[in-house]
Amino acid sequence: MRNLTVLTRILSCTAAFLLLTAAARSPEVIKTQEHDLRIAEIATGLEHPWGLAFLPDGNILVTERPGRLRIIKQGQLQPDAIPGLPTITAKGQGGLLDVTLHPDYSNNGWIYFSYVAGTGNKFGTEVGRGRLADNRIIDWQTLFRLQPKSSTGRHFGSRLLFDRDNYLYISLGDRGERFRAQDLNDHAGSLIRLHDDGSLPADNPFVNQQGQQAEIYSYGHRNIQGAALNPSTGKIWVHEPGPQGGDELNIIDVGKNYGWPVITYGKEYGSGDDIGEGTHKAGMQQPIYYWVPSIAPSGMALYNGDQF
Repeated sequence: MRNLTVLTRILSCTAAFLLLTAAARSPEVIKTQEHDLRIAEIATGLEHPWGLAFLPDGNILVTERPGRLRIIKQGQLQPDAIPGLPTITAKGQGGLLDVTLHPDYSNNGWIYFSYVAGTGNKFGTEVGRGRLADNRIIDWQTLFRLQPKSSTGRHFGSRLLFDRDNYLYISLGDRGERFRAQDLNDHAGSLIRLHDDGSLPADNPFVNQQGQQAEIYSYGHRNIQGAALNPSTGKIWVHEPGPQGGDELNIIDVGKNYGWPVITYGKEYGSGDDIGEGTHKAGMQQPIYYWVPSIAPSGMALYNGDQF
């Protein structure tokens, strides 16, 4: 429990610490119970910035949810969006979402994006990759498309994460349709695992299972929006917001069911009524930690330096 307490403090402090190391424009000291922090403004004028990727040269890629990819060079937000991305649907909580670099980016140049796309009134989370050259994205490849697509504007996920073996993980929300998270024939409400080129790993837990999506690695998730690799163990840590409380921190195990919406510590919006069958059920994972009331977690990093 002491380690969990330290982790929750780290979660709340990490964003401020990273901003401090990236830039410093008249930072103000913020005193907390445990540490003094400085929050430094890097850029203004962004519209719903969602994902960040730090390039080897110190420049920063930033996604804007309406569908624009921006770059901060030498501490300055460049005025023009970077072209070359596919057509993106900006609806509700969806649009251009996460961005991350391939672990071997310095050699292969691949940049990965999650975004919302579709046709008519049916859309969902997709993932693709491209390379940055001459201030545009080239060599575009679409690697994954959520199935089935639907019309709601909620709970698209979506974080991208590589593990030590260069497997790519994609978090997908339940799309605001709760019981999709318990349907293994539906990508929604799951964590997806692929090779870095989008191909299917032969050892995924639901490969060759009739009526089950072979890309699924774990399921029963509401809307994972934070994911990080533990630098000591290589385990994947994720968090996701609950409904009116019940935000969860989980460590992912292959093939496991994380319970949503059958079990949750959250309550119905407005009425405060119980959801599902309670907080525990055999065969469903318990969170490592949960928050009541909600803190609405939206991003996570695990820090292994010596400042905290």
